[in-house]
Amino acid sequence: MTTPKRRLPVMADVAKEAGVSHQTVSRVLNDHPNVRPDTRARVEEAITRLGYRRNLVARALVTKRSRTLGVVSFDTTLYGPASTIYGIEQAARTAGYFVSIVSLKSIDAASVRDAIDYLAEQGVDGVVVVAPQRSAGRALEKLPPGMPAVAVEGTHSADVSVVCIDQVQGARLATRHLLELGHETVWHVSGPPDWLETEGRMEGWRTVLKEAGRPVPEPLAGDWSPRAGYEAGKSLAAMDGVTAVFAGNDQMALGVLRALSEAGVRVPDQISVVGFDDIPESEFFSPPLTTVRQDFDVVGRHCIEVLLRQIDVGPTAYERLVVPPSFVVRSSTAPSRPMRNLPSGLPPRP
Repeated sequence: MTTPKRRLPVMADVAKEAGVSHQTVSRVLNDHPNVRPDTRARVEEAITRLGYRRNLVARALVTKRSRTLGVVSFDTTLYGPASTIYGIEQAARTAGYFVSIVSLKSIDAASVRDAIDYLAEQGVDGVVVVAPQRSAGRALEKLPPGMPAVAVEGTHSADVSVVCIDQVQGARLATRHLLELGHETVWHVSGPPDWLETEGRMEGWRTVLKEAGRPVPEPLAGDWSPRAGYEAGKSLAAMDGVTAVFAGNDQMALGVLRALSEAGVRVPDQISVVGFDDIPESEFFSPPLTTVRQDFDVVGRHCIEVLLRQIDVGPTAYERLVVPPSFVVRSSTAPSRPMRNLPSGLPPRP
């Protein structure tokens, strides 16, 4: 004999159990201030006893909001995108929202538009697009009408609010640190083309060298992976006159360190190395890595704040919030040997 399926409790059941009106239960669920503490406690106890769960679909029909935000990203195995998504999720949860994530294999404009259209059909209240490539930024120029949206990174040309970390300033901090240690110039292992982070970090590195009147070596192209850093490190180890390297991220810096070690080059005695990201493993590299730290929690919080402003008051002037990076000095950098006794500050060019 089949046991009848137990009916799920509804709001009327909670009201009856607590001895209050349907409207009072609704006020408690929506955290309305005009509810007496003892009444609120009675309703919450009834909710717990009955195992009541809110009907989010019905609530969305009434409020015109799903309390869900969409996030479009790709390759969440990379530290930056993964940390950004985590920061967004935490900030959204604090604000009382759920997050629906669409992770793409490719970040071309068509794929990004399809993902945004899919999330719009699911009824999300707004979307965050992690758009570190120019091709993704171009897709943001054709958002569904009225869709609140924020881009992480994103291009200057798209008509959408942007939250980003100051990549240029981060690279400036890294490069100037090495010059102040007495190194004549700084070699750079760059990220892949089309990435806004790659462009920003190269710009900051190149600008500091030019401002100081130092040689600007040809960058060694990488793809964010330790393997790319390893191959670049082998090339650097074979060159004469290399004393300082700025890697575009910590993973490539790890590869550089491995290649230099295998070539018998001591870090930092012979070559200083700086990374970018401050991944959790960086302080345990050998030697511990000097690097640029990005605050992804702040990025996530700003994304949600900007998005909720659009949801609450409608489209306003497009915002661009830039989060400053910080610099973490560890044991992978040291003064250049010929200039160890110089005082601090940017040394004159020999």
